Amino acid sequence: MSDIAQEAWRKYLIQLQAHPLRTKAITAGCLAGCSDLIAQKISGVERLQLRRLLLIMLYGFAYSGPFGHFLHKVMDIIFRGKKGSKTVAKKVVLEQLTSSPWNNFFFMMYYGLVVEGAYVSLLEVLVFDAYTTSITGFEVT
Repeated sequence: MSDIAQEAWRKYLIQLQAHPLRTKAITAGCLAGCSDLIAQKISGVERLQLRRLLLIMLYGFAYSGPFGHFLHKVMDIIFRGKKGSKTVAKKVVLEQLTSSPWNNFFFMMYYGLVVEGAYVSLLEVLVFDAYTTSITGFEVT
């Protein structure tokens, strides 16, 4: 790894230790933005949808990062003092059965209402989109 990358990583880890919530929120916002940028390019949009990109970044910053931060704090309390691969597997299963369906549902509602500005039937999103996405996420290939 280059000296510049190592130094940037070192500074990032210092910020993560000193200000974990803020650092995770900023990181989630940046990663959500990068993800949407790549998704837009792959989908073949002629002109980048900057409003959409910024709203997705806002979702990562304001919801996804903080939610993940506090979820893992709760997981650490639930599995206090337990380590090893079995504990990791239990954490993954618990997360997939609880927060993942909620996060799928919440993102789809956010995207429909805020990003696209369209009224989306809560039942439609819950039954068709979020459920299908969650079930697909459970599949092991």
